Amino acid sequence: MIARLPNLARRCFVLAVVAACFAVSAPIRADSLEGPALISSLRQGGYVIVMRHPSSPSTIPDKAQADPRNTKLERQLDDEGRKTAQEMGEAFRKLHIPVGDVLSSPTFRATESVRLAKFGEPKTLAQLDDGGQSMQSNADNERSTWLRKKVTESPRSGTNTVIVTHTPNLTGAFGQDAAGVAAGEALIFHPTGNKADLVARLKIEEWPKLARSP
Repeated sequence: MIARLPNLARRCFVLAVVAACFAVSAPIRADSLEGPALISSLRQGGYVIVMRHPSSPSTIPDKAQADPRNTKLERQLDDEGRKTAQEMGEAFRKLHIPVGDVLSSPTFRATESVRLAKFGEPKTLAQLDDGGQSMQSNADNERSTWLRKKVTESPRSGTNTVIVTHTPNLTGAFGQDAAGVAAGEALIFHPTGNKADLVARLKIEEWPKLARSP
């Protein structure tokens, strides 16, 4: 039957079938959960929260300006980054969002984010590092593949996994779903079987706003 269709009609038919198949298999896009519904879901656990570290200048501080813990003189969070990291952690506690495993890039600005949020001792992994790229946007396929697989792993029962990493890893792993990711912004995934649905994107300043909501 398809063979008898004119060329243009046949091409349109094939494209329609491909589009239909993609629609069935495509993951849930961002913002399918928000506000009270998102918080209620996170309180039950079972989500993977992947975030870019909060605001950090592109320049490395000199020794006089460096945080005493920043012994290797790496990039570190600025005042806004430190403030938003603390407020995010406070919001999690006010909202009773349980945090289980915490995975972090070994960079100072990432581990500093975890410390200020008081999420507990992170497990630092080279797969979450920036690969020495700093502010560059080039993604590494190995790290991207690892992160894409990691969000399909279910958190420990009754908890949510928090992952702190960098823009290249986020955009490399999730493409348009991570486009324009802001400092401190989180992509929230719900692992289901061997895949993960993206259920929300949340900027870091939105967590305390949710905590203040009635």
